[in-house]
Amino acid sequence: MKNKEIVVKAMNELFHEKDSTAIDRYWHSTYVQHNPSMISGHQGLKDLLTILDPKFRWQPGIIIEEGNIVISHSVVNGWGTVPVIVVDIFRIEDGKIAEHWDVVQEEIPASKSANGNSMNSFNMIKNEK
Repeated sequence: MKNKEIVVKAMNELFHEKDSTAIDRYWHSTYVQHNPSMISGHQGLKDLLTILDPKFRWQPGIIIEEGNIVISHSVVNGWGTVPVIVVDIFRIEDGKIAEHWDVVQEEIPASKSANGNSMNSFNMIKNEK
């Protein structure tokens, strides 16, 4: 499995299927979290599942793999009160997610942006198919 396939499978099983056993399958035992609102390790992910909005959705657009690094540009619903655009950076080690960073900002509709462009990358992905 490619590293980006590991990330997509891990995120889908944990956050969409709410399968906590995915943590042991896809996250390294020494998992390091760089989001300042979360703790490192498997316990941080388990804790997150207990408070996460049941309607949480991670919808990736662009996903790039370079060696052991995977970067995704996505729209996330249920992280807060409004949709957010997220760039996640994952480091893979031994076939598991070993480290994670993210950059999060509220989504502004294209109709309200100065340039009239959408903040998500879905149109780019659609045009590549």
